[in-house]
Amino acid sequence: MFRRTGVVVLAAALSLVGCSAQDTASTVAPSASPTSSAPAVTGALTVFAAASLTESFTQLGKDFEAANPGVKVTFNFAGSSALATQINSGAPADVFASAAPANMKTVSDAGGITGTATTFVKNKLEIAVPKGNPAKITGLADFGKADLKIALCAEQVPCGAAAKKVFETAGITAAPDTLEQDVKAVLTKVKLGEVDAALVYKTDVKSAGGDVEGIEFPESDKAVNDYPIAPLAKAPNAAAAKAFVDFVLSAKGVSVLSAAGFAAP
Repeated sequence: MFRRTGVVVLAAALSLVGCSAQDTASTVAPSASPTSSAPAVTGALTVFAAASLTESFTQLGKDFEAANPGVKVTFNFAGSSALATQINSGAPADVFASAAPANMKTVSDAGGITGTATTFVKNKLEIAVPKGNPAKITGLADFGKADLKIALCAEQVPCGAAAKKVFETAGITAAPDTLEQDVKAVLTKVKLGEVDAALVYKTDVKSAGGDVEGIEFPESDKAVNDYPIAPLAKAPNAAAAKAFVDFVLSAKGVSVLSAAGFAAP
């Protein structure tokens, strides 16, 4: 069972992928006090997080270590479904941050989390194309073209499930040339020019800088991904796990996640 965190608007409004001009953008906002106001924690902390959180959580890990000099943070970034399987198989970890509630539920149903998971951000899909857009992609309908080389996440991965939903909504039959196990692998295919187009998250396009180009599409509104986070029940460092989750929900977490392009829950 999940609860949504009550939010207070703190950062500037963020434009959501695929929103129309009249839509009001959301902002990631805090719901917990900064970790710096709490007692410092120590020891090793292992965070299992969705691949799309790589850049933002890496920064938050450094900031958390700076606020708690006795802590060393290690991340395991991968597809949320793979992370859930690893956790349920006994992999030692303190925190799980998933790109979709379904994967968190897999862990929660197995008694793997402490308390209830909190949705801390949400994300949308965006079309990613190589620099210069050589295939002249204009929108989601192009994914139905037989001669187009495309990359998608596998359906069991949150970005793949979201892609399936937008294609179904739009009535498009896509024939991917490759299915990847996490969104960063899909993004790499685009960066290398191995595919004409792919579906990744808005935040991934932003993190790629000028290496790829992003194309928003209105159908993305039909498949918004909520990201839940929770301390794990068998966390070797329970105190640090709780402190890190609080840090992600704090004003500092809001700042980093908002800058990465994530939207409010």
